Amino acid sequence: MITAADPHRSPLATTGLTLGGLALAGAGALAWASLVEVRWYTLREVTVPVLPTGQDPLRILHVSDLHLMPGQHRKVDWVRDLASLDPHLVIDTGDNWASTESLPALFRALEPHLSTPGAFVLGSNDYVAPVPKNPARYLRKDPRRRGTQHTELPWRELVAHLTDAGWLDLDNHRGVLDVAGLRVSFVGTDDAHLDRDRFPAPSSAPEQDVDLHLGVTHAPYQRVLTDMLEDGVDLAIAGHTHGGQLAVPGWGALVTNCDLDTRRAKGLHGWPGPRPDRSGGDGSMWLHVSAGLGTSPYAPVRFACRPEATLLTLVAA
Repeated sequence: MITAADPHRSPLATTGLTLGGLALAGAGALAWASLVEVRWYTLREVTVPVLPTGQDPLRILHVSDLHLMPGQHRKVDWVRDLASLDPHLVIDTGDNWASTESLPALFRALEPHLSTPGAFVLGSNDYVAPVPKNPARYLRKDPRRRGTQHTELPWRELVAHLTDAGWLDLDNHRGVLDVAGLRVSFVGTDDAHLDRDRFPAPSSAPEQDVDLHLGVTHAPYQRVLTDMLEDGVDLAIAGHTHGGQLAVPGWGALVTNCDLDTRRAKGLHGWPGPRPDRSGGDGSMWLHVSAGLGTSPYAPVRFACRPEATLLTLVAA
């Protein structure tokens, strides 16, 4: 009988069993990531104590990074069903599609939300279709690849469709909406991942009696967040990171595809400090980053990072 301590046991047999087990585990993880989790959409619900004292709660639906492709009917139906949450405000932080053929499906997905007050910014994959990339690039400090030829997407039609419905285009713009009895001001930037961000100057006639100041951007680069903090933003809302897309259970994201730290790759956090305080406590603001609902068509996998939309319930601080 051969025991674990038997000196005559072949090391090749042990190695073979180990390698075989690892290969089986890897195949199982890949199958889960590409066949199950990538389509296992979930709704996150988050409470943000940011409103003035005595204000009723404000519900914001945050959708991001659909990366919609033709034939993704289940994703379209799932996004449409989010309208049943009856939010007061919808925020779309970009990367809505990934193909020139996706426009009709995207319009169908967003259609039930357009009667609700809304605001949006665009991401890189609203302007151009994605291209194949080596996944190892995302481990670099700056994973962007310059000079690549891309197919332009009909983003002007998307912008016209959303603005015609009354949604605010916050790409390097400011705006104001009356939402559920609150006066809400907005400041936004175009996609910092493409270096299209130009933080808008303060209005020459600033709004009076604003109850809430929101910042909206696609990619939460630190330079954008710093500008928003200095602008007095109460809550910044972003996407882009995919929550890391492939996360390590018990550890979290390995990358964010920008210069935001990985511990804030998704969810609600303070920035730059951990505990925002409207009274000025630590000089921080709230930051919500969505892990988004899609992936690049060239990397259709998610692991330990389910695709998501978020219902943010803002309450009195």
